[in-house]
Amino acid sequence: MTRTKISDIAGPMPLDQLFAVRSKELRTTRNGDPFINAELGDASGAMSARMWQATQAVFDNVPLGGLLHVKGRVEDYRGTLQIVIDACHPIDDPAADLSEFMPCSPFDIEEMFAELVETLREVKNRPMRMLIKKFLEDHELIGAFKTGPAAAKMHQAYRGGLLEHTLNLLRVAKAILPLYPRLNSDLVLTGIFLHDIAKCRELSGGMSIQYTEAGQLLGHITMAAMWIDEKIKLIEAETSTPFSKRTQNMLTHIVLSHHGQFEYGSPKLPAMAEAMFLHYIDNLDAKMWMVANAVDSDPDPDSAFTPYIRPLETRLFKKTQDLDNE
Repeated sequence: MTRTKISDIAGPMPLDQLFAVRSKELRTTRNGDPFINAELGDASGAMSARMWQATQAVFDNVPLGGLLHVKGRVEDYRGTLQIVIDACHPIDDPAADLSEFMPCSPFDIEEMFAELVETLREVKNRPMRMLIKKFLEDHELIGAFKTGPAAAKMHQAYRGGLLEHTLNLLRVAKAILPLYPRLNSDLVLTGIFLHDIAKCRELSGGMSIQYTEAGQLLGHITMAAMWIDEKIKLIEAETSTPFSKRTQNMLTHIVLSHHGQFEYGSPKLPAMAEAMFLHYIDNLDAKMWMVANAVDSDPDPDSAFTPYIRPLETRLFKKTQDLDNE
């Protein structure tokens, strides 16, 4: 069956094809009638979907994180395209090419990881080198780190997104650290490696990115702080030497404060130059990805502005490359 990619849908059209179910909710209209609100997607993107006059049985039959055959249409609703489902049924096909439905980083995962490891070799502080090595030796954790998403929705929410985001921060840090010679580069590089590492356990991968039980109860900031303590205890047991408590406290502080504000989930505010540095480049990479994605996925290529982007609280001007030379 020929599929139309989400990214190729530019206007109203009929649909009779497979999608991955990214999310689903059973809601009610103002009149009390149930309907399904969902997000359907493939490797190229996602689109909101509605099924009116739904039932609990139909909702239960929609496989979250699975494949759904949809008959319906794409309609324009207040300037935004959405899928209207007339009929649907789940598909369990072992022969299905799941790569068509799982978004992935556009960059090679093994090449990114090799560059990350090479960059971390620049860390000179012995305790931090031992800690990095202990994390890298945890092959199960690193396997999840290499393939996990960076977020559930906001930025790099795809296979390899966490590695891509972490490597971007390392690249930015290497580029601008020479401008700030008072920063401890070992703390910055090690902190970047560890700041989001627990997202590989906070979020599930696959065709639907969801928060895990540990992710909901603890969150990646808490889990990363716990993991640092656990790895240090292993190092101390193997070396029979106390790990530098000050180094541990500073690295843990960077992790605990990297969201920058209490209301964004940081239990501590940045209280070191290195923590502030990481917070701002972390936010920079996320925002630049969101901007690029909003511009690239705009269904109206001729418009000078994108639709309103709620996380960025603005419409984005897309013609910044069209400069006059006179």
